[in-house]
Amino acid sequence: MPNSLFEEKLCSDKFLVTTEIGPPKGADTSEMVHHIDLLKDVVDAINVTDNQSSVMRYPSLGGCLFIKERGGEPIFQMTCRDRNRLALEADLLLAHSRGIANVLCLTGDCVDVGDHKEAKPVFDLDSIQLLEMIKTLESGIDMGGNDLKGAPKFCMGASVHPEADFIEPQLIKFDKKVTAGAQFFQTQGIFDLGSLKRFMQYASQFNVKILAGIIVMASAGMARYMNNNVPGIIVPQAIMDELATAEKGKGLLKGVEIAARFIKTIKEENLCHGVHIMAVGNEGVVPDILEAADMVGVST
Repeated sequence: MPNSLFEEKLCSDKFLVTTEIGPPKGADTSEMVHHIDLLKDVVDAINVTDNQSSVMRYPSLGGCLFIKERGGEPIFQMTCRDRNRLALEADLLLAHSRGIANVLCLTGDCVDVGDHKEAKPVFDLDSIQLLEMIKTLESGIDMGGNDLKGAPKFCMGASVHPEADFIEPQLIKFDKKVTAGAQFFQTQGIFDLGSLKRFMQYASQFNVKILAGIIVMASAGMARYMNNNVPGIIVPQAIMDELATAEKGKGLLKGVEIAARFIKTIKEENLCHGVHIMAVGNEGVVPDILEAADMVGVST
C-alpha cells in the first residue's frame, strides 16, 4: 500500500511534475506560503530545499509542514552535511508523525560554497547510508540496534547527475541507491537531452522513476554564475547564447520558454517519467512554464 499520494502516482503511468521552493533566510514565511498556495494544485509534489548550497535558511522540515497544512504534497529534502545520525533519525520520526512521507536523500554540498564557511560539516552518513538508515527505521530499529515503539514508513528518493563529466561513478552510485531502496530520482539540471537518453538506456532496467531536473534560467549572467559557483551545474554555451538574445528585462521570459521547450520534448518523446522544475528564486513562473508546455492542470 502506498505511503503517500505521491508514491501512489509513482506506481502509475502518469507523467509526473515536481518542483521545489527555497525557504526564506529568516523568520518571515509569507512568501514561501504564497508560493505553496500557488503551486500545490498544479504539481504532483513540492520539495523544500535543505540549506541548499550550504546557505542557512528556514528548515526543510518546517516548510514541509506548511505544505502539508495547506493541502499540498511535500517532499522532505534531507542532507547529511548538517546533522549526525541521531538528528537525522529524530527528524524522520517527526516527519512521519506529521504525515510527511516523501524524503529525498542527499549528501549535501560542501560548506566552502556557502555563507557559513566557518561551520563544521558533519557528514556522519552519505546519501546511500541515509537511504539504508531509513530502511532500518522502517524495520523497527534505529541505527544503534534499539527497538522502536512504532516504525515509520517513507517513499524514498535520491539524486543522480546524468550530465556528469565521468558518468561511470554516477552509475555506480545510482546502482547503490536503488539497492538501498530509492524509489524515485530527481536529476540535477538537464541541458543536453542526449545525455538524458543515454542515461535512461541504463536506468530503464530498474524499477524506479526518473524525473529530469529542469533549471529555469533568468539570464545569461545567471547561467554563467551557476557554471562558476554551483557544484554539478553545467549550462552549455548554446543555452547562454539563447538567453543573451532576450531583450533587456525579459531574460526570465526566455528562460521560461527554454524550460517549457525541454519539458514538452521530454514528455512527447517519452524520455523519462517526469520532470522536476527548479525555478531558483522565481517559483512564481512554474505555472507559466507548465502552460507553455501544454501541461495545465498536471496534478489532477
